[in-house]
Amino acid sequence: MLLSNASSPRRARRARVAIVLSLAAFASLAACSSEKKDGRHYDLKGKVVSVDRAKGLVTISHEEIKGYMPAMTMEYPLRDEDALKVVDAGDEIQATLVVADDGTYWLEDPVITKGLPGANNSSQTAGGAEPQTGAEVPDVKLVNQDGKQISTRQFRGRALLVTFVYTRCPSPDQCPLMSANFAQVNAALQSDPELKKKAHLLSVTLDPEYDKPEVLRSYGAAYAGGKFDDWDFATGDPADVRRFAEFFGLTYMRDNGQLIHSLRTAVVTPGGKLYKIYRGNEWKPEDVLQDLKDAAK
Repeated sequence: MLLSNASSPRRARRARVAIVLSLAAFASLAACSSEKKDGRHYDLKGKVVSVDRAKGLVTISHEEIKGYMPAMTMEYPLRDEDALKVVDAGDEIQATLVVADDGTYWLEDPVITKGLPGANNSSQTAGGAEPQTGAEVPDVKLVNQDGKQISTRQFRGRALLVTFVYTRCPSPDQCPLMSANFAQVNAALQSDPELKKKAHLLSVTLDPEYDKPEVLRSYGAAYAGGKFDDWDFATGDPADVRRFAEFFGLTYMRDNGQLIHSLRTAVVTPGGKLYKIYRGNEWKPEDVLQDLKDAAK
């Protein structure tokens, strides 16, 4: 592992320490994509949003991957144990994205650039640490799509399914997918009167400055069919929203005007305790519905 530091004190605030985890990454920079024995290879470059070391996953807000996908924020498996030990939210990363013929994908040959110790990282969140199952979910005051004051405590007595979105999210496999999945769960509630009485859905915006109640009502109507009896779309004071989101381990930040974030969805028991957290976007509505039923018992 090689380290490099800025030589000029005057530029210390801008300086970066390049942690070169694999020199092989430079060999791939000359081409956007190449065919190799283990699949297609693409150059990926972006900023780390969050890290799940236990699962070997990094969430990256990346630039366009030419020939493969537009710029977006996604979770990727990182197959480099040394890289997983040092990478953190806010780091810049370049890597090779490998897409196998069976559809699986992962990152190889990462080059990570970190800020100098003490550098200004004010845009980085303190999120990422997840609570244990059974932890008490904080009581947070919010405002729903009707401009009505609500709080997470008022849902005590019902199992609560909560996720975090924002209305201007450009990535179809991020917030729109979360809302579409919630729409399926909501439809199941409407056809199950017993569960309908025992469960509630809550979507909280990560962009409270823009997502005012009237914006959320318009957004929510497209998914909830204009009926909000069992599903609230909520905004609130930015500090309260951040406190609530970070409780579940969600990280988000502003970067050049863009909101980049990880994904967290959670089931809360009728007693206000954490029942289960779902990371990323791979959970299925039918699985969450079963967990909601189990939590509501």
